[in-house]
Amino acid sequence: MLTHLLNTSPEFFYFAIASLACLIVILSIPSIIFTSDKYQLFDQNDMHRKSHKRNISRLGGTAIVASFTITTLLFSTLVKFEEANFLITSCIILATLGLKDDVYGSNTSTKFILQLLVAIILVFFGGFRLTSLYGVLGIGDMPTLWGGVFSVILIIFLNNAFNLIDGIDGLAGAVGILANAIFGVFFALMHQMHYAFIAFALAGAIAGFLKYNWYPAKIFMGDTGALIIGLVTAALAIKFIELNKFGGKSEPFIYSAPAVAVSILIVPIFDSLRIFAVRLLKGKSPFEGDRNHIHHRLERLGLKPSLITIATCILNLSIVIMATLMQNLGNFFLIFFIIGLCVVFDLMLFYRLRKKDNLAKRQQLRTDI
Repeated sequence: MLTHLLNTSPEFFYFAIASLACLIVILSIPSIIFTSDKYQLFDQNDMHRKSHKRNISRLGGTAIVASFTITTLLFSTLVKFEEANFLITSCIILATLGLKDDVYGSNTSTKFILQLLVAIILVFFGGFRLTSLYGVLGIGDMPTLWGGVFSVILIIFLNNAFNLIDGIDGLAGAVGILANAIFGVFFALMHQMHYAFIAFALAGAIAGFLKYNWYPAKIFMGDTGALIIGLVTAALAIKFIELNKFGGKSEPFIYSAPAVAVSILIVPIFDSLRIFAVRLLKGKSPFEGDRNHIHHRLERLGLKPSLITIATCILNLSIVIMATLMQNLGNFFLIFFIIGLCVVFDLMLFYRLRKKDNLAKRQQLRTDI
């Protein structure tokens, strides 16, 4: 009966898996907050880049991981989806790293080694590997080794990219929901039920968490949640690109899939590339924390976290729609056009901030006189 319903009405299962994942997190978070209060498991407000003024637990990611794992395993048994085992294994390993970091902290080398391990598991055992760059930078099909190496680097980059945008209440969660919901819809339309299940499971889990993480946040996702969102979303992005590859007699559902994938993930991608470039130009380590992310700069303009989150998601969705409508223009043009739009936005933000700072200085001079 379930198999028949699955084949005839998959949308029912998409809704069910998202709802179940959301419900599990909603019911779990109060217990996590209670435990954190009891054992003082807080994000201590002693870092210059933090903006919250009270002790808040960073263990919200454990609920996201648990919910995602349960729902994915439950529904993957219905469709006999073996790739899910490698994804879940990678998530458990990475969640262990994130949990240790959220509670006790961990050094950079340990983080990198474990992220490298889970990326290798996904790429070389789970099959989440890019086989081509589709003409971007003049690169087409890649040998297995080089395609695997590039995919490992991409997964590690997106892992940390989602971690980097987790700087204000609700932002990383909202962007994670948007990205996975879009991937889920695309996979559903492509009749790729397995990957749609994964995308909707994660989107539902993050939605349940966002109930408690919306400004003012009652709990944070910590590294545990951010790393898992980055890992799963990166894996889905790779599959989305590969399943829309030209080959044989079939045509792709989405043309310029790499560019569309970039548009879906443009918020963490651009913010990470920008912040790394700025730090390197200033002679700092690209991994040294600061308050120079785009969301921090928008805060300096006086915007509240909730407005920043909503505006970011609207902008992200607009870019996705634009890239989808312009998909016939090719990957190379679209990717650089999207990045160019983000650079223009960043320059506008820079001049707004400089104008505000200059005005504040002039007012201060008048006050001193």
